[in-house]
Amino acid sequence: MRRSEFIRAVDDEFGARANAIVTDLVLSQVGDRTAAEAIAAGVPLRDVWVALCEELDVPVARRYGVGRLEPRSR
Repeated sequence: MRRSEFIRAVDDEFGARANAIVTDLVLSQVGDRTAAEAIAAGVPLRDVWVALCEELDVPVARRYGVGRLEPRSR
């Protein structure tokens, strides 16, 4: 997962709360750190995204493949 995909996924899923969730919510799955702290520590973005989803009960159907842009048509 690229950083831009992570940001897009978080914004799409959590809307106006996205920034607060990333900076304030402590996630046990990434070492009792916030998402921002985990990313700064080098935790893979996909792992941080999954930890957020599990902590906030995001349905599995909305966890995978999100954040990606649709391929450009030629």
